[in-house]
Amino acid sequence: MKGKFVTIEGCEGVGKSTQLRLIREEFAAAGREAVFTREPGGTPIAEQIRSIILDAGNSEMDGLTELLLYAAARRQHTEEKIRRALEEGKTVFCDRYVDSTLAYQGYARGMSKEVVRRLNALAMGDVKIDLTIFIDVPPEQGFLRKGGADRSDRLEAETEDFHRLVYEGFCAIADEEPQRVARVRATGTKYETHEAIMKILRERGII
Repeated sequence: MKGKFVTIEGCEGVGKSTQLRLIREEFAAAGREAVFTREPGGTPIAEQIRSIILDAGNSEMDGLTELLLYAAARRQHTEEKIRRALEEGKTVFCDRYVDSTLAYQGYARGMSKEVVRRLNALAMGDVKIDLTIFIDVPPEQGFLRKGGADRSDRLEAETEDFHRLVYEGFCAIADEEPQRVARVRATGTKYETHEAIMKILRERGII
């Protein structure tokens, strides 16, 4: 792949969308071309799968069903959008990717981590992540920032214990793969966090 693939990860309310918007603005001001996308979703088919996954009315969804739906959405998104952009030499920024599945479905939901990793690898194919930015904010602080959980979102509406396990999962992934995962402790303003992220992007050769 000629382009660079960057994923942004973290718990609910950590400011991923805000940081991606600031990165987009910085790239636009500098005349740099990049693709900004999200998971689950990013393409019409994957967005339809997203609506099924996150619908709070689907409370009876089985854990393996949930995992397979994420994998299906990821495969479509990767093949239809991410791979094409990388082959064209573009930088791709994605709001959540495989680490979210490992953290949410593996660590928090209790699905086999080996099965999660195998499904992630199958969905990704030969696409590789060049850099992951983990915005490190504990879930209780994240929900406080966003004014509480969105009860219409099935994953956000999970218990505090569930979200604590998600956070512990992200921390474990960051500890296991420090070469790929850059941890940003977002204790300052959104602009200070943005500067920290831009510094990492420069140091890792993304820009």
